[in-house]
Amino acid sequence: MAVGDLSMPIMHPVKGVRIGIAEAYIRYKNRKDLVVFELAASANTAAVFTTNAFCAAPVQVAKANLAQANSRYLIINTGNANAGTGTTGMTNALRSCAALAELAHIQAEAVLPFSTGVIGEQLPIAKLEAGLPAALAALQEDNWSAAATGIMTTDTLPKGASEQFTVDGVTYTITGISKGAGMIRPNMATMLGFVATDVAVERGLLQSLLAEVTEQSFNRITIDGDTSTNDACVLVATGAAGNPLMTERNGALYEAFFAALQRSFLRLAQLIVRDGEGATKFMTVKVEGGANTQECCDVAYAVAHSPLIKTAFFASDPNWGRILAAIGRSGVPNLDVSKINVYLDDVCICENGGAAVSYREELGAAVMKQPEITIRIVLNRGEANDTVWTCDFSYDYVKINADYRS
Repeated sequence: MAVGDLSMPIMHPVKGVRIGIAEAYIRYKNRKDLVVFELAASANTAAVFTTNAFCAAPVQVAKANLAQANSRYLIINTGNANAGTGTTGMTNALRSCAALAELAHIQAEAVLPFSTGVIGEQLPIAKLEAGLPAALAALQEDNWSAAATGIMTTDTLPKGASEQFTVDGVTYTITGISKGAGMIRPNMATMLGFVATDVAVERGLLQSLLAEVTEQSFNRITIDGDTSTNDACVLVATGAAGNPLMTERNGALYEAFFAALQRSFLRLAQLIVRDGEGATKFMTVKVEGGANTQECCDVAYAVAHSPLIKTAFFASDPNWGRILAAIGRSGVPNLDVSKINVYLDDVCICENGGAAVSYREELGAAVMKQPEITIRIVLNRGEANDTVWTCDFSYDYVKINADYRS
């Protein structure tokens, strides 16, 4: 069950990007499960990847290829993560790049591979290779919505963001897609995300911008606290809009571009939480008055990861003692609980470390019945603030993950 509006916006094509989708029968029949992105020769590409030590073979190959060549193609398969697959998995990841490179008449290092799905099973590489001609034959600029569907696993709906903005009479575009609904607590990016713009941006600056917007979007969401083996997020700048190459963080174009980039990434990240496996509540955890960003995040994630809190929210039970317990075990040094205030939306439930004088159970219960709820925690230790987004745990979360491989 998705929470809130997950409808796809108008997905504006990005000049310099074409996308093809095909059925390769990687795991299921009658499902688009192979996506290919073709990037203009002028494009610069940046990427961030999972920090999970058990990272998948395609992650390792994509990292290496990104450092060696100008990326011209991205290849994404669903149904199989090609993770925990040893040397055979690495061979298959390299083989997927070589197969696409041969068809496209480019070097294999110009291909970045991405996989998502079941971990520990070998990728049926012959099926992937057989699907590539159809994916290439389907290449077109307006395939973003189809691609959003093609990269889904347990997602219930495709996820997209698209913006256009005008500077000095020139209209620029940012469009992107993401996927993910479970095994979500990114430590760099999301499960998978692909964003492109027609703005010309120098590669080093593009990588810096990607790292920054990722940190405040995909690195601030959690569904179940599990960091995937395959997380990756790619940002492509084709330069097709014709602006002078952006090399510095200044000017009207930079300001408009960065603001639109932030909005797009935040939307894509929050859509993942709204579509969390079995989710019925969208929860914003705000921590204010921390001594630094790290302790704000430690507190926010302690609350957002707590199964007891998440199940209480599913039941619409204002059991606020669970929130205090999570704050207390967050690891913040020398935490003075007598200074802490906690709110459910605007209802103060805890004041100076104890039950708020004004609090009544029916006030908390009314907030808990809402599909979207904010938990605000005021530490009164300093000036730092941060926010994490999560969802509740329902019966369906267990059912979905118990049946995942069937």
